Amino acid sequence: MEIIKKILDITPFSWMEIFSVFIAGGIMGTERQVSGKPVGIRTSILVCLSTYIFTTFASLNQQAVPDTGRIIGQIITGVGFLGAGVILTRDGIVLGVTSAACIWILAAIGITIGLNYPYTGIKLSLLAIILLIGIDSLEKYIPFLNKGAYKKHDKEKNF
Repeated sequence: MEIIKKILDITPFSWMEIFSVFIAGGIMGTERQVSGKPVGIRTSILVCLSTYIFTTFASLNQQAVPDTGRIIGQIITGVGFLGAGVILTRDGIVLGVTSAACIWILAAIGITIGLNYPYTGIKLSLLAIILLIGIDSLEKYIPFLNKGAYKKHDKEKNF
């Protein structure tokens, strides 16, 4: 029995928080994957999990890292580069900005859970999904929302 306890012990992490990371990242990743976007379920969970791990280490190890905000700032910088890698242009059209923003919010959710707010992290992922699905639905029914950078191009016309 003692061996099982040692195997299942993930101190300083919490199984409940890791479960929250999987739920929050999975919610976001499922929407992105179903929509055919580059940031799917695995990527979403991994971004959320990694930021959770970094934040938990930073917040628990106050002697080695006296300023948790510095670690969080470095996470934000690193995630910014990850998001920038998702953005590309094709035929003068910028693609992937929403996926980059999703990576950004996933990192924020991971940080939130890492600071011991697992339910808030899940609620934030639900809020992000409501925003993504809601705006997408509005774009389908309100014609002026499809102008400019968000104009839906006709693929048959080589656009």
